[in-house]
Amino acid sequence: MNEVDYWQNLCQQYAHTVNGKPKMEQGVCSVEIGRHLHVTIQGRISRSAVPAGITFESLDHEGNALNLGEVAVLQEELPLFIHMLVKNNLVVSAIHNHWIFTDPPILYVHFQSVEPPLSFAQKTAEAFTVLKQ
Repeated sequence: MNEVDYWQNLCQQYAHTVNGKPKMEQGVCSVEIGRHLHVTIQGRISRSAVPAGITFESLDHEGNALNLGEVAVLQEELPLFIHMLVKNNLVVSAIHNHWIFTDPPILYVHFQSVEPPLSFAQKTAEAFTVLKQ
């Protein structure tokens, strides 16, 4: 298997682990994960305000990569979601809002690690089990 096929295959597995849609571009595997929340900003429905996704890049010869995640969560989901990330030894690098006047209130959680991508994807999938679907 050549390098491009290997990356494509790994990206597909990464996405499959979190039930997401993969995209490979310039050496970065990004996976969009569906969060179907009804959110309004300033009284207007927004579908783009609730992203969820993970990426990996900079894969080394030992199989470790830089893994990054960003997920929009409801306020009531935050404590348990953070607990699951920390339990799985993922670094929570930011918790903040992007938008004001959202209903319901949503926060954005950023997390990261350097480890095999499929391990990160499995940990992310486990954390997602505590979120409303």
